[in-house]
Amino acid sequence: MMFSTLKTTIATMTLICLCVIANAQPFETMFLGSTHAMLRVSATAKYLLLPVEESQENAHLRLIKGDRVVREFNCKLAVSKVDYVVPLPLDILGSSQGILDISFPDKNARTEMGNDIPINEYVCWKQVRYTDTFDTTNRERHRPRYHHTPLWGWMNDPNGMFYKDGTWHLYFQHNPFGSQWENMTWGHSISRDLVNWTFEGDPVLPDALGTIFSGSAVVDKDNTAGFGAGAIVAMYTSAARSQTQSLAYSVDNGKTFVKYAGNPVLVSNTPDFRDPHVFWNEEIGKWNMILAEGQHMKIYTSHNLKEWTFESDFGEGYGCHGGVWECPDLLNMGDRWLLICNINPGGPFGGSATQYFVGSFDGRKFVCEDTPGEIKWMDWGKDHYATVTFSNAPDGRHVAMPWMSNWQYAGQVPTRQYRSANGLPRDLGLFTYRGESYCSVKPSPEVLRAFRDKPSRKLADACRIDVKLRGNATITLSNAKGECVVMTYDVANETFSMDRSKSGDTAFSADFAVVTNAPTRGRIRQLQIFVDKSSIEVFDADGKMAMSNIVFPSSPYTSLVVNGGKARVYELR
Repeated sequence: MMFSTLKTTIATMTLICLCVIANAQPFETMFLGSTHAMLRVSATAKYLLLPVEESQENAHLRLIKGDRVVREFNCKLAVSKVDYVVPLPLDILGSSQGILDISFPDKNARTEMGNDIPINEYVCWKQVRYTDTFDTTNRERHRPRYHHTPLWGWMNDPNGMFYKDGTWHLYFQHNPFGSQWENMTWGHSISRDLVNWTFEGDPVLPDALGTIFSGSAVVDKDNTAGFGAGAIVAMYTSAARSQTQSLAYSVDNGKTFVKYAGNPVLVSNTPDFRDPHVFWNEEIGKWNMILAEGQHMKIYTSHNLKEWTFESDFGEGYGCHGGVWECPDLLNMGDRWLLICNINPGGPFGGSATQYFVGSFDGRKFVCEDTPGEIKWMDWGKDHYATVTFSNAPDGRHVAMPWMSNWQYAGQVPTRQYRSANGLPRDLGLFTYRGESYCSVKPSPEVLRAFRDKPSRKLADACRIDVKLRGNATITLSNAKGECVVMTYDVANETFSMDRSKSGDTAFSADFAVVTNAPTRGRIRQLQIFVDKSSIEVFDADGKMAMSNIVFPSSPYTSLVVNGGKARVYELR
């Protein structure tokens, strides 16, 4: 009897193991309807790998522990093929089992997508699996070498940037469950040199108030908020039915955050009410906050980062109003203040761009010295957006980083493991031309130190090119397949242009193949050109002009031809 039972048990276990091996799903799958399924999961491994098919509509997933939803997100689960996988961390389950509740789009939506496959035959059920590791080895030929990118998933706006104890902290809008915009969290990367970055995870996750949109972080040196001297206090937009402003604080230098129990700390009846940027104003002994509302900016003051007093609006009649104003910043430049305003759409070449205003600020009201209606662009490329600066930067510097893409095509660029990079860190200042003040933009000194001291004899797919100009000049980068980027400098007209219409893959968007043009505000003596696999950023060495554009050549540019100047190429160290 015992022997017979043992044989039956062995046979049953063998059958179960064969099924597990064949289907790669060591958990129970339950189908509750044509668009609804559940998986019973447990923290027997660190991650559950979810297969993604980008052409599908989002499924809605809820990880349930007991009677509580502990993680909720959207993911384009694979129906007919797998493009890549993303990890769902399971540590939140602890020693308990959980349910992954999955709702797919309704039948009409699936039919429109050409999906007539029954739910039980979706390929995701055969590919989902447990694992203790997630392979982040680069599988993208276009991934930059010296620009920050997410290890996986979608990235847009830089958020909450600060400097402390020799480390630069960069947070960013991150979708850890796919390479399209969705599930906004704050991803976190750190660097000692502004060039080499280490991903630290996603420390600020969505909650009952909404997903986590853009914001800022400060070092509260004097414990004004009551979270401890030196605590990192982040202020961000909670995005749900309405957009409200919330706080979170960190007592471990930004590695983990605790949400403030009194959230939200600021609300509005305006739909577009977001992206708070906070800074300490020594002149008034208070915190200032500037945030975007529709097509203007609102300015507030606070003693404790929790209670805010409205002071003034800025924007009516000034600058470009072709789209929504976003991601503001307000910087003390000495005898002037610089107000940064990102806008989408409305950029000079379509889509996203960064404009700015120069003026005075008394801690309550910004007064613009520019002519009403005058537009000043910080960067004259097509791929420079959501630009804000690091808080607490050393030596009084204003170090900015942009998102290097454009909302016209950010979700269509030819990468899959990740989407989007940050532009190079750049130091901001002011200069005067013909009696008017403008923002100067120079690559940060840390970036220049990333390259060798002696020039190279050949062009590399990640390099810096310094060009001393004699006058009018044409600079051409090209590869053996005839793909090229042509840059032209016109002394008399004081213009610089970059033509990427034949740069490589441009077919993914009709808005991509463009020529971008910039005023040079006087004569350029030297250009600094930064090439990094899928981007070209050009700076006047004196800071009077910057232009950032992404490119996707089918093979690296190996030829450099300069007419009207002398070029030197410097490789990465």
